[in-house]
Amino acid sequence: MCDGALFCATARAGQAEELARVAVAEGFDQIVAAGGDGTVNEVANGIAGADIALGLMPMGTMNVFANELGLPVHDLGRCWDIIQAAHCRCVDLPMANEKVFVQLAGVGLDAQVVKETSLTLKRNFGPLSYLISAAQIAARKPPRLFIEAEEAQTEEGSFVLVGNGRRYGGPFPFFKHARIDDGLLDVLVFKQLGYIEIIKYLQNVFFSPTITTPEVEYFQTQRLRVSSDEEVPLELDGELVGSCPVQFALKPRRLKVLAPA
Repeated sequence: MCDGALFCATARAGQAEELARVAVAEGFDQIVAAGGDGTVNEVANGIAGADIALGLMPMGTMNVFANELGLPVHDLGRCWDIIQAAHCRCVDLPMANEKVFVQLAGVGLDAQVVKETSLTLKRNFGPLSYLISAAQIAARKPPRLFIEAEEAQTEEGSFVLVGNGRRYGGPFPFFKHARIDDGLLDVLVFKQLGYIEIIKYLQNVFFSPTITTPEVEYFQTQRLRVSSDEEVPLELDGELVGSCPVQFALKPRRLKVLAPA
């Protein structure tokens, strides 16, 4: 891979996925993603469907998936030891249309924030860059989203989050009942609310042990469709990948990751 080298640096978006596909074709049984959740997402898309283990060196802005796996995200030396120990864990592999993701998908507010957060802003402010962008769009009118799932009671919303694990945007248990290998997607639908109201309820969900507010519906499902009459952006693992409509599904325990024993 990369002229026989075992270590490759990426120079553009999408290249990590391409390199991962090459690694699969050349018969590698492990590939390590050194970066943040976006890099992990690219590699996961490159190895999806192959019998290859994914290792993580968490070096990104958020590293939510690494936190979900219990990796010591502030100690790269220990992360490397975990990779070398080669203990594999099988976790669920969610899909949004034809793309896979590992931790989280968002339709609406957070995808719009990702869309409007520049690389320069991320480099200068790190995680705070997303809060700056959120403040800039808070006064706008949110979209109207249509929700289709057997388990859903809400048919319309302003913002939808789909989780594979418990965490979103940091160490907090956001999806209260989620397990990364339970064969279920965890869904939060913020009902027909303004952006400022959504941000308020996001804080409540972050810091409350349970979700009790009627303005937010939480359910688990294997399939979900989100559509809109407007062009509403979609993000997967913090990266903008398209827009509505989007069909969510799940492949149970189809991703092998190198994790703590």
